Amino acid sequence: MSELSGTDSGPEGQTWTGLYDGPLPVEAASAWAVLPSCGAVVTFSGTARDHSVGRDGVSRLEYEAYEEQVVPRLEEIAAAARVRWPDLGRIALLHRMGVVPITESAVVVAVSSPHRAEAFEAARYCIDTLKETVPIWKREDWSEGSSWGLEPQHITDVTP
Repeated sequence: MSELSGTDSGPEGQTWTGLYDGPLPVEAASAWAVLPSCGAVVTFSGTARDHSVGRDGVSRLEYEAYEEQVVPRLEEIAAAARVRWPDLGRIALLHRMGVVPITESAVVVAVSSPHRAEAFEAARYCIDTLKETVPIWKREDWSEGSSWGLEPQHITDVTP
């Protein structure tokens, strides 16, 4: 695992963000999110799949990013989640760059909370907001071509 940028506050902090150029630490992020005060941990791992809308035979995914903006945006998402759900424990937001082989994780979100409803809601908010606000782009290679996405992505601001 090689981290490109980010704050790996790991066991000492409450937020772990990062941009990686190799396999993501999925299990480590999930384990790190566990706290004695939290009865729920929700971990979402977005894995590379072999198809997309209208695209069978996807053989390769590749991600590029505006690296200087990724970690600040991830930290902003975590902060906004804490405004919405003040009792959240730990939040991990990690994304992979470069080529991501089919079945490997491209993004990981792990959230802990005293209760499951908030953990599920916050994890969903984090992944959905990440997709909308973080300047990361995906290229797909499939049986009939390649493209940097199906339609243009307009990056928006994080809103709590």
